[in-house]
Amino acid sequence: MTYEATRTRVETYFDRTATQTWERLTSDAPVSGIRATVRAGRDQMRALLLSQLPEDLTGARVLDAGCGTGALAFELAARGADVVGVDISPQLIGIARKRQPEGTKSQLSFAAGDMLDPELGRFDHIVAMDSMIYYSADDIARILDRIAPRLDHNMVFTVAPRTPLLMAMWRVGKLFPRADRSPTMVPHSPDKLVAKVSTGNLRRVDRVTSGFYISQAMEFRS
Repeated sequence: MTYEATRTRVETYFDRTATQTWERLTSDAPVSGIRATVRAGRDQMRALLLSQLPEDLTGARVLDAGCGTGALAFELAARGADVVGVDISPQLIGIARKRQPEGTKSQLSFAAGDMLDPELGRFDHIVAMDSMIYYSADDIARILDRIAPRLDHNMVFTVAPRTPLLMAMWRVGKLFPRADRSPTMVPHSPDKLVAKVSTGNLRRVDRVTSGFYISQAMEFRS
């Protein structure tokens, strides 16, 4: 599946099928079971990605690529960054705007669109939490190749690692396709992904495992 086709499928899922689920998952509303482990894992991963950026981001321009409902963008703004939050789902962007803290209008803007749009400009840092987990290694290499000329320092992002559990889930998902199911994550070997990328420098950071949430952080420097 091409980058464009995958992007369209992800947009359709978050805009039509899973909007209310993600609105609740990313709120303070009580959740239980699998969703509670996913929420906890996402909280841990958000903290891990932030740890790869300077504590003081005053004056830095940061892109939150695949910002969803805005949690990471809000924390970046709290560190002083000028943040652009972009997501392919207009519905999630609408939730982010409703949740935007008072006093951040001048340093935090949200837009529905493609993170690769050159009109977004240059950035000191880019974060992409769980927004590239649906793409192949070739697609990720092309994404980084297109982002590199607009990146001054580093990009931190996540991929789905090739663990036994995720591989089993991936195979089951391939066996039972449904028009409204969530887009299929593409598991990656971090080392093979590093070898695939020829532009800049890609390295593994750390992995977060929390119940059904399993995600690998990576760092890219152009």
